[in-house]
Amino acid sequence: MAAAAAGGVLRGLLRLPSVAVAGAPLRPPRRFLTSPGPSSFQYLLVEKRGGRQEVALIQLNRPKALNALCDGLMGELKAALDALEGDPGVGAIVLTGSERAFAAGADIKEMQARTFQDCYRSNFLAHWDRVSRVRKPVIAAVNGFALGGGCELAMMCDIVYAGEKAQFGQPEILLGTIPGAGGTQRLTRAVGKSLAMEMILTGDRLSAREAQQAGLVSKVFPVEKVVEEAVKCGERIAKNSKLAAAMAKEAVNAAFEMTLEEGLKAEKRLFHGSFATEDRKEGMDAFVEKREANFKDN
Repeated sequence: MAAAAAGGVLRGLLRLPSVAVAGAPLRPPRRFLTSPGPSSFQYLLVEKRGGRQEVALIQLNRPKALNALCDGLMGELKAALDALEGDPGVGAIVLTGSERAFAAGADIKEMQARTFQDCYRSNFLAHWDRVSRVRKPVIAAVNGFALGGGCELAMMCDIVYAGEKAQFGQPEILLGTIPGAGGTQRLTRAVGKSLAMEMILTGDRLSAREAQQAGLVSKVFPVEKVVEEAVKCGERIAKNSKLAAAMAKEAVNAAFEMTLEEGLKAEKRLFHGSFATEDRKEGMDAFVEKREANFKDN
């Protein structure tokens, strides 16, 4: 949720720099051509990457606001994810921002005048969890600020890669509120109660290395390499059976929602279910025959 990208008072509270220049896009973007079309996006750049063009790269693109997560941006993100979910050629998704900011938080100016009644009636922020519900693997490539809603957005992803200068935090307490898009729940599951409490109650941040040591981030790379490495990871994922990847993701996520006994039962059901797929047969046949598997995703 929080962490304003601009404004004098909020800038002082959150210790963000006064010059919000996020830099140029990662490279001249090739827009994603499946619906929604190229003209649909104001706040996103979407393209396909990788040797077989099986990795979709979504770049948040509100540079003047340090990629603050406004309603328009989140609506576009949902639309892009819906389209990518339905694209059989996409096996993994990378979500990134700029080198200056993955996302500095929610758009505080947009929510400043909201009342309890407004939030309750509209179930405010409920649509933000689309990232966590995508069945395809999603990798966050985080550079710069991942604060408030930006940190929550990264934690919705399945894998988090960070640049060396990345910063993670939940500073909503400095604005007189609390995280509202999963920060209290996902951060606690990722780093444990004590550290999560410290971060949420003080607004303190973690560096990329600290986040890795705490279990929030899986790998840290030089700033200019993090997107490239995330795409490489996406390529390794996408070359496998997309059906099996979705089943594996479902099984791992079940570990956070179920008891051990329930999770083991869910895993077993999915494992048994894989024996009804052609990809499972192809994978095992290829192993026995000492050749590369040719998965058809069915």
